[in-house]
Amino acid sequence: MAPNDSAHSTDEAEGLAVGRRKASRYLVPFVVAGVAAGTIGLVPALADSGDPDLPKITAQELIEKIAASDTEQLSGTVKITTDLGLPALDALGGSLAGAAAGENGTGSSADPQAQLAELASGTHTLRIAADGPDRQKISVLRDSDEYSLIHNGDDVWGYDSASNEVFHAEGDGTRKDSGKREKRPEDLPATPKELADEVLKASEGTTSITVGGTAKVAGRDAYKLVVKPEQKGSTVGAVTIAVDARTGTPLKFTLTPSSGGKAVVDAGFTKVDFSRPAASTFDFTPPKGAKVTEEDAGETVGEEHAREEFEGGPEHFAGPEVIGEGWTSIAKIEAPGGADAKAPEKGDVPAEAQQFMDALGDKVTGKFGSGTVFSTRLVNALMTDDGTVYVGAVTKDALVKAANEDS
Repeated sequence: MAPNDSAHSTDEAEGLAVGRRKASRYLVPFVVAGVAAGTIGLVPALADSGDPDLPKITAQELIEKIAASDTEQLSGTVKITTDLGLPALDALGGSLAGAAAGENGTGSSADPQAQLAELASGTHTLRIAADGPDRQKISVLRDSDEYSLIHNGDDVWGYDSASNEVFHAEGDGTRKDSGKREKRPEDLPATPKELADEVLKASEGTTSITVGGTAKVAGRDAYKLVVKPEQKGSTVGAVTIAVDARTGTPLKFTLTPSSGGKAVVDAGFTKVDFSRPAASTFDFTPPKGAKVTEEDAGETVGEEHAREEFEGGPEHFAGPEVIGEGWTSIAKIEAPGGADAKAPEKGDVPAEAQQFMDALGDKVTGKFGSGTVFSTRLVNALMTDDGTVYVGAVTKDALVKAANEDS
């Protein structure tokens, strides 16, 4: 029989929606999953035929199954496809990644900042393994080379086989001086389960969750948990999470836009094994002749530059103010200097970056004055001429309305 669903209270749902980890700054496309989370309102769903034939289950029971899952050991292959509707980023992406490694990172091509940003677009295959909180490995497979990020006890290793460069950090992978730089692989939402956790961090009555049938994922029987916003103005259409029927482990995460078309993010196992990986999986020794870069425990070049750019230090850069709630939340970011600041002019940014911005830009006007909306299939941003930025997983009209009401 196909799964069905029934209504439950917000309090019950909130008790079940417990995210286990925070997303790291390295995996840009997955941040949007957390931006759009709202309160889980469990509403009735129509029975939906599916294969395989599994016992009936309510949305509450399925969320309980996810929350109760104690899977810590697994290995497998994950396929991730991200389509934000951006222009071709091959050349620009390479130059930006290089800049990130050189200016804001260690300068090594094996630094996660220089490598994992590529997951922001296109289709990628990852080989992953995990053995509890102290051992994880993620490898991004390419045609003739691969990049691996390994956490084994007190060591974090990054290895780029194409350049034969190695990145190494000791301890817990954070900055001892500020605690702001996190590189522990367990903080990276690289598996569908962690992506699901981001969506299930919910608050307030803005979301419906239903059981939408069954599926086969990586050869395993799974239920489909469907998350939909109930607020107008969101660019998120639905999030579907395929949950392993036996273990409660999410196996696949799919985010579709409200505008229709193919998924913005589709990440799922193609192979999975829940037995403990061999200990040797997490062993790493720099290959002969490899260039090894040690992480600096102090400030990076980028942080030092920020202190010079912003008078009084980066702490004077205003944090985002959140306008609205739930799926239609919009972050307002004031430029350093507030109303006296100016938006970047064409001569202030590299030509490639300016070409990229112009390709995305759409001029708008309103009570706030004038500005430019930069659009993707999911996240849109309005930059006013005075340098204020409004950004969220909302439509262009929602951004303009927020800027007008904020004026």
